[in-house]
Amino acid sequence: MKRLFGRNKQANTKSYDPEVMIPAIRCSICTGEQVAGFRDRVTGEFHELYVIRNEADIDAFRRKYGIDGPIEKFY
Repeated sequence: MKRLFGRNKQANTKSYDPEVMIPAIRCSICTGEQVAGFRDRVTGEFHELYVIRNEADIDAFRRKYGIDGPIEKFY
């Protein structure tokens, strides 16, 4: 349900299908850049969502998508 004024708290939390997607962080060996997103379990394709600059960005990613477990890192 949308509100006329103010924010809807349910709209701030996004969802993903854990049977189809895996939360992951892609790390660059050369630059050290980290990008959070989701990997497709079947194809392995990575969908970028956020550039990670510090731990607060990772925490925000976890809260936004309701991720409780570990996040896979790959290079």
